[in-house]
Amino acid sequence: MALEDKPVPTGNLTDAALVEAVRASLVDGKLRCARAHAVAAARGTTPQVVGLIADRLDVRLSRCQLGFFGYTNKQGFAESDVADRDVPDGLPEAIRACRNDEGDVSCAALWQIAAQFRIPRMLVGYVSDQMKVHVTPCQLGAF
Repeated sequence: MALEDKPVPTGNLTDAALVEAVRASLVDGKLRCARAHAVAAARGTTPQVVGLIADRLDVRLSRCQLGFFGYTNKQGFAESDVADRDVPDGLPEAIRACRNDEGDVSCAALWQIAAQFRIPRMLVGYVSDQMKVHVTPCQLGAF
């Protein structure tokens, strides 16, 4: 999604301390998903605001916790053992149940499913990918 097409959430995108917190969280010039969420929580803002600040700083997001982007092999599934794990009973049904009218499921909904099943987020991302379920929107605004 192009920066100009992204909705601007409430929140101060020019907060100097928040901008500096994003800059201080970079690893190899990129902002990891987990760090972005930690910055948002610590600064009392939303992940979407942190993602927009990263956009405005021309910082790429990396290491999506669902495994979709920001890894050496493009997706994180290849770098983890999720393909070898058993899929819990009911997981595909839970993912299907969260789809919207277009058949998409949000990143936030997948995080909730992971918490409900007490499994790694990347496993939920992997299963949704195998099911060909389109995930949008990203909490950070990456997609």
